[in-house]
Amino acid sequence: MSARRTVVSGILGLGAGSGLTYLLLKSNQQKQVALPTKVSNSNSSTLTTSTNSLVSPTDWFQYGFPGPIHDLQTRQEFVSCYNRQTRNPYWVIEHFTPESLSTKIGNRKGSIFKEDEHIPEIFRAKLADYFRSGYDRGHQAPAADSKFSQQAMDDTFYLTNIAPQVGQGFNRDYWAHFEFFCRDLSRDYKSVRVMTGPLYLPKRDPTDGKFRVTYEMIGNPPNVAVPTHFFKLIVAEKPINNKNNEKIAVEAFVLPNEQISNDTKLTDFVVPIDAIERSTGLNLLQMVNKKSIVPLCKEVNCQITVRDFSNKMNNNTNKALPPKK
Repeated sequence: MSARRTVVSGILGLGAGSGLTYLLLKSNQQKQVALPTKVSNSNSSTLTTSTNSLVSPTDWFQYGFPGPIHDLQTRQEFVSCYNRQTRNPYWVIEHFTPESLSTKIGNRKGSIFKEDEHIPEIFRAKLADYFRSGYDRGHQAPAADSKFSQQAMDDTFYLTNIAPQVGQGFNRDYWAHFEFFCRDLSRDYKSVRVMTGPLYLPKRDPTDGKFRVTYEMIGNPPNVAVPTHFFKLIVAEKPINNKNNEKIAVEAFVLPNEQISNDTKLTDFVVPIDAIERSTGLNLLQMVNKKSIVPLCKEVNCQITVRDFSNKMNNNTNKALPPKK
């Protein structure tokens, strides 16, 4: 199955009437965010216990709130929200500018992958989980976007910014070219913001035609989920050559976590923003006036430039082996 068909069949929605309809998929500051007791979002609903009820289920909380708890951390170049169940980020949001990318202070050779000790050990992604797993430790906020300081560069190597990615043909190839495309937007925009994260999408079972979500787990015990796909949501602000244009250029992409031919058009992976929302449960750009958005790929040429990243990718091949027992 082609990468394009994999993406198209990955996200489902419930249609009107009967059956399913396919959606066309065209510093170190840490916080723990628990479910709020009061919800201000008018689109959300809460259940309250009647004052004259014979039972009090909320008294459970006297023993501790079970969660879910999302580990939110602010680094120099990015913000990450960590999923304790999958041991991957929910999302990582980065910001770069022409000035930040042109400042070359950080050196990747001085950085090593490391566990994030802000995460309780029982929920922490471990270096040993990736050892001989067959997957790359895939940056969500790329190291190459954080050269403006060594600390910013080092921050990108925390495992809370990492998810398992297919190496040859994806992380070391098409995905790396895609990351370069994002950086190259700084030629046209004064400010670029990118949200990146993993997806776990359903796939039709050829034996019975039903859709199921299946993905590999790595580690011992197997705690780290291997995403089926990854998304990027790009917001480009302040066009350099059109200072009077106050609109923001936005585009969303979903790529399968598999080998992708460099001949594949980047626009094949463009998806509606709400497709990512339905798949992740995230609210995306809900504060933005839709009239102020223009499609990024109508403003710039959305295509990858094939570059050789092999030497850079191998700089850390022998680093961050599992700690000695």
